[in-house]
Amino acid sequence: MSNPTAAMLVIGDEILSGRTRDSNTHHLAGVLTAAGIALAEARVVSDDASAIAGAVQALSAAHTYVFTSGGIGPTHDDITADAVARAFDAPIDVREDARAILAAHYEKAGIELNAARLRMARIPDGAALIENPVSAAPGFIIGNVHVMAGVPKIFEAMVASVLPTLTGGAPLMSRSMDIFRGEGDIAGPLGEVAARYPQLSFGSYPFQRSGAHGANVVARGQDAGALDAAMADLAEQFA
Repeated sequence: MSNPTAAMLVIGDEILSGRTRDSNTHHLAGVLTAAGIALAEARVVSDDASAIAGAVQALSAAHTYVFTSGGIGPTHDDITADAVARAFDAPIDVREDARAILAAHYEKAGIELNAARLRMARIPDGAALIENPVSAAPGFIIGNVHVMAGVPKIFEAMVASVLPTLTGGAPLMSRSMDIFRGEGDIAGPLGEVAARYPQLSFGSYPFQRSGAHGANVVARGQDAGALDAAMADLAEQFA
């Protein structure tokens, strides 16, 4: 039985403009891999409601889980919640449980819960809240879509809170080997090794170190014995 798959949807003009570097996809890939969930697709879309809704619908239909980051803050361009609600054809408004979380947080901090901050309590009907232990404003889950903040510290905390609720599979393991030959030289033998181990996936990543060319060959799969055998096979090929 194959492992569940996931998709990441990164939302924000600041990512596409180069102003902000996305680190959330890297973090998500690591924790999902350890949980036996394959991150199979990642997309970046602008702060455009139609683009967000369309991507959510496509990814939700194609994968077991979808994770979004960005666009759930208090400003006018934080439109993710509305766009996701649109994707599911769900009404959205300020919800009392989310409002209460924000009210308690801002009262403790001595800050007014104004109209802008109250926007972060707008949750689609039928969604479950995702805890935010960093800044209180919750994310939410609707269908198989997990809607989370873009700030890495908050995103990571939200991922940690939902990870135990996900159904994973066998963790994906990897082995790697540096081969100090050009990719053109190793391509044929590597292809032959890959054909002998169809249950594994192989990647070749070229490098240059101190003037020497080579490639880091990585094998990935769920069978530790096959991984070890493949590495021994590679070592013999390039001894």
